[in-house]
Amino acid sequence: MADLAARGEEPEILFWVGCAGAFDDRYKRVTRAFVRILEHVGVKYAVLGMEETCTGDPAKRAGNEFLFQMQAMQNITTFEGYGIKKIVTACPHCFNTIKNEYPALGGNYEVIHHSTFLQQLINEGRVKVEGGESYKGRRITFHDSCYLGRANNIYEAPRAVLEALDADLVEMKRSKANGLCCGAGGAQMWKEPEPGKKDINIERTEEALATLDGNAAALDNLYGVESGNAGATPAPKGNSQNSIIAVGCPFCMTMMSDGVKGKERENNVQVFDLAELVASAEGLNV
Repeated sequence: MADLAARGEEPEILFWVGCAGAFDDRYKRVTRAFVRILEHVGVKYAVLGMEETCTGDPAKRAGNEFLFQMQAMQNITTFEGYGIKKIVTACPHCFNTIKNEYPALGGNYEVIHHSTFLQQLINEGRVKVEGGESYKGRRITFHDSCYLGRANNIYEAPRAVLEALDADLVEMKRSKANGLCCGAGGAQMWKEPEPGKKDINIERTEEALATLDGNAAALDNLYGVESGNAGATPAPKGNSQNSIIAVGCPFCMTMMSDGVKGKERENNVQVFDLAELVASAEGLNV
């Protein structure tokens, strides 16, 4: 961003990478995939680089309002200094914080989650999801991030992206407004879970796997699952080889991936972010 500003240029969007996108080895792959898409379609973007700091979301969820406001004001000062107006991020936590909590501190911006931005690129014909890996007929279920779904009512954009892949999209019974948290929200990512019968991410992973497997009996035994849930389209029982759990959040990526490993299913079920799937279908992976 500093380089563009020095040349007197403005980006179309600021890509907010986020802590996970910058430091977590698994989510760095999502950052690279999204950047490849932006460069492929010619979107003029910028990143803050070393000037980007945490949005303050973990501090706020953990109850440290003072630290949150310090971090938020530092970012707002940076945004204002560069005249930033439009921000795109692949992290629902960053998305929610900048969109809904920065305005109270004077930071008002157009903030877009990358699922919505990808949907726009597909609708405009700039991304055609062809020329790369084919997902036709592949069984995919989407896990709704709490901060994307229930907090901001974004349910259709990620599904529209997956539908563009021509995959076999199957819904978990606890989906959309009735979705189940991955277990990392509310600063739970940074601590061990409280004692209980089962970790939340294992419960959610079991539901995802049962949905992909078409295992109705397993679904009926899960907590809070009602067989009459509207919108659920469980897959017919069959081969779930090469099935995919799609996510749009770094926290969900970690929790669902750990759950799949815990159930020893990583050989036939993979966890991917939406950007990775689109980049792969577009033939942009290296």
